[in-house]
Amino acid sequence: QVQLVESGGGLVQPGGSLTLSCAASGSIFSINAMDWYRQTPRKERELVGTISSGGSTNYADSVKGRFTIARDNAKNTVYLQMNSLKPEDTAIYYCNADITGRNRLRRNYWGQGTQVTVSS
Repeated sequence: QVQLVESGGGLVQPGGSLTLSCAASGSIFSINAMDWYRQTPRKERELVGTISSGGSTNYADSVKGRFTIARDNAKNTVYLQMNSLKPEDTAIYYCNADITGRNRLRRNYWGQGTQVTVSS
């Protein structure tokens, strides 16, 4: 069994910064791409950014230059550093990981989500 556990959400003022973490645990053979998504009640879940197993990253246009994704393969953890936060960044943030289990079965896993609120 594999679990993704997110942490680091909270309330921050516009212009502030926040770092989210997502740690994978369980019966893991390898982790491929790891992604961050976000969702609000008014929008469908959208991809914020992704990082490959080799460290290549891609970002949504709305967060380019402000958000940075990094991963620590030794800790099976992905991070989302968010700077210059805006009220429109307010959402529930989810991590997603493409994981091959020790049984060699490969599938996507989701974290439980963490709330980020940007407000003065």
